[in-house]
Amino acid sequence: MAKNGALNKASIAKEDEFYTKMSDIEKELKHYKEHFRDKVVFCNCDDPEASNFWKYFELNFEFLGLKKLIATHYEDSKPSYKLELIRDENEDGRVDKQDIVKTPLVQNGDFRSPECMEIMDSADIVVTNPPFSLFREYIALLLEHRKSFLVIGSQNNVTYKEIFPLLKDNKLWLGYHSGDMEFVVPDYYKPRATRYREENGIKYRSMGNICWFTNLDIEKRHESLILYRNYDEMSFPQYDEYNAINVSKVSEIPFDYEGIMGVPITFLCKHNPEQFEIVGLDRYVEDNPHYGHRFKINGKETYARILIRRRKQPHEN
Repeated sequence: MAKNGALNKASIAKEDEFYTKMSDIEKELKHYKEHFRDKVVFCNCDDPEASNFWKYFELNFEFLGLKKLIATHYEDSKPSYKLELIRDENEDGRVDKQDIVKTPLVQNGDFRSPECMEIMDSADIVVTNPPFSLFREYIALLLEHRKSFLVIGSQNNVTYKEIFPLLKDNKLWLGYHSGDMEFVVPDYYKPRATRYREENGIKYRSMGNICWFTNLDIEKRHESLILYRNYDEMSFPQYDEYNAINVSKVSEIPFDYEGIMGVPITFLCKHNPEQFEIVGLDRYVEDNPHYGHRFKINGKETYARILIRRRKQPHEN
């Protein structure tokens, strides 16, 4: 536990305490209702008595048809507790906050602690906002324990060596909403000149590159991009030393090009694996002659690019 405590102190130093607003949770989770029926949901990176994730599931416990709701609270250096909502404990005809059961934990509620991992193994779906600085470790743990999940993270994560292969192999994908998201932050966070506001004594900080990561199958994954552009050499230049064309905007992907295309990373928000194959990430694709570096056009390095290839559709066979 000493190691876990040290790691969490480092996380706090990196300002990992960002509390998700209810409006953003509602906006995303409304698309997943069918996934929650008769399921055990675990929020393992929350302060359950203040978390909007807990509040959302508590308020919608019966509407979603949950089997059980669990959340654990983290303490830096002392035993913590968990909250559970299972049934109408006080027999008043509804499941609500009066039925919450609070139980002490032996350990401190760190999501990596044996106690929390045992709780996670008993759950069906994990839903939370994990510490941003521990995102890669967190996702690895979820997949190691074969958990279904829906979590928030920075869009920058998609280019990490540990995360991109999961996207490429369809073990992980992006949810419905991405872009700017505003979070409540602790009082002791220092104000910043931009993307910061304070209202009624509550501090808010915005981040412009946030998205939802999940392995729950959703309708969005099966919606094909409507392609309208024809390929021409002038509009879609070839990279200097790699056999692929550059596409500046996702909306301009040509419908009649069968080779490899480099597209912006925002493509992942629209990716349908039945329509496109993800080949790799520009600087880490194996046959990049300058491995670790982005591609160039006329000697100038381009923005980060996802390499894709269009799959033949049934009507094209």
